Amino acid sequence: MRILIAEDDAIMADGLTRSLRQAGYVVDRVGTGPEADSAVTRGEFDLLILDLGLPKMGGLEVLRRLRARQSRLPVLILTALDGVNDRVRGLDLGADDYLAKPFALSEFEARVRALTRRGAAGVSGVLRHGELSYDQVGKVTEIGGKPLELSARETGLLEILLQRAGRIVSKEQLVERLCEWGEEVSTNAIEVYVHRLRKKLEAGGVRIVTVRGLGYCVEKPKSP
Repeated sequence: MRILIAEDDAIMADGLTRSLRQAGYVVDRVGTGPEADSAVTRGEFDLLILDLGLPKMGGLEVLRRLRARQSRLPVLILTALDGVNDRVRGLDLGADDYLAKPFALSEFEARVRALTRRGAAGVSGVLRHGELSYDQVGKVTEIGGKPLELSARETGLLEILLQRAGRIVSKEQLVERLCEWGEEVSTNAIEVYVHRLRKKLEAGGVRIVTVRGLGYCVEKPKSP
């Protein structure tokens, strides 16, 4: 699950980012309204956490533009404690929930879980590849209906490779994804993790091909 945080307060954004990454989410951050508007236009996110007090373009305008594009992306707005009118306007414009600052981190995490569950309800979060299935919400991998034990780094690699099955993913892209998961790795270490993952996936008929000088690719399943 990928979440965009649009918050100009660096200290708060850092805290929210750490919390979400520890919970297993991939997190992107922006600090201005135009950046948020551009990010949700280009990227594929499962939740937008939107501060209404963004500089250069307010959060309400970002939300209005988002809904004008018929986007159904779940939105959690963050407002000042006395910003009742802003909360009402935000909900009227299509926000799914709100939190008034300051708020407890536990409540924030609970609201994020609820919104990501709601967003995933209408869309399958399961990636399938032959005998293998991967639940992007629960981070659970199965082969032939039986759980497959993977480390956090192996899970991160598997997710991006399955999302781009049939396409080459460079080592640099894999490093970037693991960093988003809160895992610091080098390009040399990627070779080790791919080797381990490859061995574990053999039973399910999933092949990770090394494209020398370019990166790695999960072969698309053969048609029956």
